[in-house]
Amino acid sequence: MTGLRVLAVDDELPALEDLAYLLRDDPRIEEVSQARDGAAALRVLDRAIADGRPIDAVFLDIRMRGLDGVVLGRLLSQFVNPPRVVFVTAYEEHAVDAFELKAEDYLLKPVRPERLAEAVRRVCVSAELPDGDGSGRADPGTIPVELGGVTRFVTSTEVRYVEAQGDYARLHTAGGSHLVRISLATLEERWSSAGFVRVHRSHLVAVKHIDELHIDSGRCVVRIGETEIPVSRRHTRELRDLLVRRARKGRSNEPRMSPE
Repeated sequence: MTGLRVLAVDDELPALEDLAYLLRDDPRIEEVSQARDGAAALRVLDRAIADGRPIDAVFLDIRMRGLDGVVLGRLLSQFVNPPRVVFVTAYEEHAVDAFELKAEDYLLKPVRPERLAEAVRRVCVSAELPDGDGSGRADPGTIPVELGGVTRFVTSTEVRYVEAQGDYARLHTAGGSHLVRISLATLEERWSSAGFVRVHRSHLVAVKHIDELHIDSGRCVVRIGETEIPVSRRHTRELRDLLVRRARKGRSNEPRMSPE
């Protein structure tokens, strides 16, 4: 494969033509197809598969007449080899849908060339093309957050700990915190491979960010930066054993553990 084959989908012709123009201007993209609604998009995708030249990525508007982008995105996820999806929309409130559908990126209109270039880079990484960073698929721990009306993506590597707040979760990073509509249980399942462990019914922590584990009179807390987080009794032994195993492997910057 010499470059990406992509499909731009938007029911507004001026927006579709602008997006296609920007995509064709990217040297990493070999071929750009267009569709003005979801049904037409499916026909293009089917024809490409039949021709042995499947579409690598779909740059997809969300609010369209007939089959909207979210429904189409769900249909695409059922393909045997689904194309990567990048949502391109004027509406911010669908960022969580994009996350749940494992979209590669979420762009707000009017599309800035530099943001589109970053979305293409993410697709290249996912498709393991030369312009990627060699890491394979994009970080599955990426979550969209809203900052002053702008959607950006926070990765699991940035998050120090997570705090449950009802049906929401607050992600704590070095630069602040972000409230997202996702449960702590869901994050625990998705981020376990990224080094996150449950320490309390209300807290999930990144083990690498633990500075200290302290046990006093049976009460256990971990310190991350200036924050102390309680560890429930049912999680204390599991967490302590995990930290001991890590220390025995000779890893640097291990958290300090105080005895009971």
